[in-house]
Amino acid sequence: MDAVVAQAMAKWPNVPAVYGWLALDRRGNWLIKGERIANQALRDFISRNYEADAAGRWYFQNGPQRVYVALAYTPLVVHYEADELRDHCGRAFAARTTYLDDEGSVLIEGDGVIALLDDRDLARYADAGPSLHCITRAEVPGRFRFVKDPKPT
Repeated sequence: MDAVVAQAMAKWPNVPAVYGWLALDRRGNWLIKGERIANQALRDFISRNYEADAAGRWYFQNGPQRVYVALAYTPLVVHYEADELRDHCGRAFAARTTYLDDEGSVLIEGDGVIALLDDRDLARYADAGPSLHCITRAEVPGRFRFVKDPKPT
């Protein structure tokens, strides 16, 4: 988390959370009200301050305000950079277990979180020949403890 974000949280601890404003698509793009964020500095800021709460709701800490993220599928999207898997926030991603869902999507579990493989890397991943465990799309959020579309509680 950015230091400026932590300072703002300490200064204004009771700012209401925002829902339905920010989303993550199946290719790891941040969307504001359905529009892709083009500004690289803003995308990087969101990525540095993106995490999950104890209830499995993923959010972006925007200064003192928590902005919950609607997920098109999983909380992370991974892709290849050279020979390494990286998540949509730019962090290295260590694959533990791979899954194939009932719709043909490849999911990769690593360090307690599940990620969707960017569809542009499916052929490359298939060439590596990993063994895939079967899973249904409906069971993914419950099994990996995340909320696809957070709502106020």
